[in-house]
Amino acid sequence: MRRPGLQFIVGRAERGVAVVTALLLTTLAVTIVAGLFWQQQVQVRSIENQRLQLQKQWILRGALDWARLILREDAKFSTIDALDEPWAVPLSETRLDQYVENGRAQGDAADAALSGGIIDAQARFNLTNIAPNGAIDAAEVLAFSRLLASQRIEPGLAQKTADLMRATAPLASATPGQPAALAQQMPLTQVDDLLAVDGFTSEQVERLRPFVVVLPRATPVNANTAPAEVLSAKVSKLTPGDAAALVNARQTAHFRDLADVTQRLAGSNAGVPANALSVSTNFFIVNGRVRMARASLDVEALIERTGPRTNVIWVREH
Repeated sequence: MRRPGLQFIVGRAERGVAVVTALLLTTLAVTIVAGLFWQQQVQVRSIENQRLQLQKQWILRGALDWARLILREDAKFSTIDALDEPWAVPLSETRLDQYVENGRAQGDAADAALSGGIIDAQARFNLTNIAPNGAIDAAEVLAFSRLLASQRIEPGLAQKTADLMRATAPLASATPGQPAALAQQMPLTQVDDLLAVDGFTSEQVERLRPFVVVLPRATPVNANTAPAEVLSAKVSKLTPGDAAALVNARQTAHFRDLADVTQRLAGSNAGVPANALSVSTNFFIVNGRVRMARASLDVEALIERTGPRTNVIWVREH
């Protein structure tokens, strides 16, 4: 038979254990419920982000189709491409939230905007010209070295670039019975690939970016759109000063044809190499940026225009 004092102590201890157990169970339940709510919030936010991403991609796809339409319409009325044409007018940031449901969460700002523009890819020096189909073009190597020198970059890197492009050209390094893809490095497909050339730095590539491009085939430079640095690189006897004067003059009246280019260059005693320049373009770069709610998406696309037809060569998201 237990004594009354002992029974009181035991009963009090049992009640204490029960209270602690209840507290532990309550804490566990709250933790589980909080975890479930957190997971739900993460899933909801993930779904919202996915929807925003899809909406941004669809908007940019529509913008790309619109750019193709502009280029096709331009080809119907003109065989000359110059910076005073409609395709060259950039699109300032335009709000779209009045037309596109942007899936914003409560509290987010009503914010949807599109901006971008079309750039003449043949206004830039085409690196493919250096070694088309794996055969080095010495004149183009010299032109690229002049462009490098104008940007205070070692001109000798032009020959290194040509050597790498020859080595990585399709079929250039394959041996009999061995697939070309297994016998060579990856070819240069974009400006950033210049970092594969021993001697180039990231800072130098960024300095060159406005002046160079990698296109699927060799192309002339459009004299109506190229900057002075590219023109003086392509035409060996054209000084930077004369090239700048030529760029200023074409703002008043663009070149009508190659004969017009040759005539205006005559004053600077600079002859135009064969197939170096043109007054029309087949390749254009379309840049687009969509900003919606919490995020933005940048897209760059290369479009080839042949007559009235356009074809998207590649699309890159940033």
